[in-house]
Amino acid sequence: MKKVLTLAALSLLALGFVFAGGRKDSGTAAPAAGRGKQVTVRLLTDATGIDDKSFNAAAWRGILEFYGDTWTNTRQRGEAYDVVTAQTQDMYIPNLRQATDEGYDLIVCTGFTFADALTEVAAQNPNQKYMIVDVDWVGLPNVLQALYAEHEGSFLVGAAAALKAKADGISNPRFGFIGGIPGATITKFEVGYIQGILAVTPEARIVDYYVNSWGEPGLAKTQAKTWYDSGVYAIYSAAGGSGNGTIAQAKEYRAAGRNVWAIGVDSDQHEDGLLPNSNESAVLTSMLKMVETSLVYGLNAVKNESFRGEVITFDMKANGVGYSSANSAITADIKSQLETYKSQIINGSLRVAATYAEAKKLPGFPQDLKALDD
Repeated sequence: MKKVLTLAALSLLALGFVFAGGRKDSGTAAPAAGRGKQVTVRLLTDATGIDDKSFNAAAWRGILEFYGDTWTNTRQRGEAYDVVTAQTQDMYIPNLRQATDEGYDLIVCTGFTFADALTEVAAQNPNQKYMIVDVDWVGLPNVLQALYAEHEGSFLVGAAAALKAKADGISNPRFGFIGGIPGATITKFEVGYIQGILAVTPEARIVDYYVNSWGEPGLAKTQAKTWYDSGVYAIYSAAGGSGNGTIAQAKEYRAAGRNVWAIGVDSDQHEDGLLPNSNESAVLTSMLKMVETSLVYGLNAVKNESFRGEVITFDMKANGVGYSSANSAITADIKSQLETYKSQIINGSLRVAATYAEAKKLPGFPQDLKALDD
């Protein structure tokens, strides 16, 4: 079953209060947590871990929010919740099986690279509840699959970059996109971003590059330097930990007086872009992918005994995606225009293409990107 989550559905999030208690170790056939009982969860991430300041960090924040903990005060970690990071993909199945054997109420995987491993393990353990983010093809009754309208949020940050370039009087602006591993999910980031740019500046030129890794910031930094040196104004990275290299290069150049920008992703990366001894950030804005919203939703579904295998899309209307205005460079005028676009996306008068195949049909859209739809 596939549906778009509405704002009304998010009312479930208000019901997620938690009771004290310990994690159970009851084997692979984990029973429902039941009302009034402690819910337990293990988060499984790729090698970038929860310190990626991006996608995994947002998932971890959702867990902390559910339990009333904070990043610096994880008082229930090890009892109610925990996280395990796989340094290599061959650890995905062992980590899934270990978490299953330890009897967590919910086991959460972040990212489509977990899909094959999760499909194998979940099929072998039909009584265990699993959740995966950024996947909609597992199709098992014990797997909740969370998707996001990344193209909608990316439209806004693309528009923000183009509006800022226009305000700065940049003629013939160029914009860059750095992706992690090519695929349908990252394509949504790229094509949404480009549509936002072109909505403001139809003549803008776009370049793109894929690192083919979530954990190679050095490669992203090198590419960012090359592009900034060639006149690229802003670079949006949807590349996990690799994207930190883009921010690092933008910081170096802005500290040296260069008018270039990085655009953050998933989490608000404003602080990551702060220049030394300054309140100025090299991160113009960030596309906020509210992975935390889906984590809280999934945990509440277990808590309220409403968990089922389904695909839920967290779009802009459901507060699944957005943008950051933490940087004062996002002036009141720019924000007003972004809010107009946001309202149009929510009310349906502005539709953002989510695939490269669809986006290529739009007037003036680049035909030679490295984006992939599968």
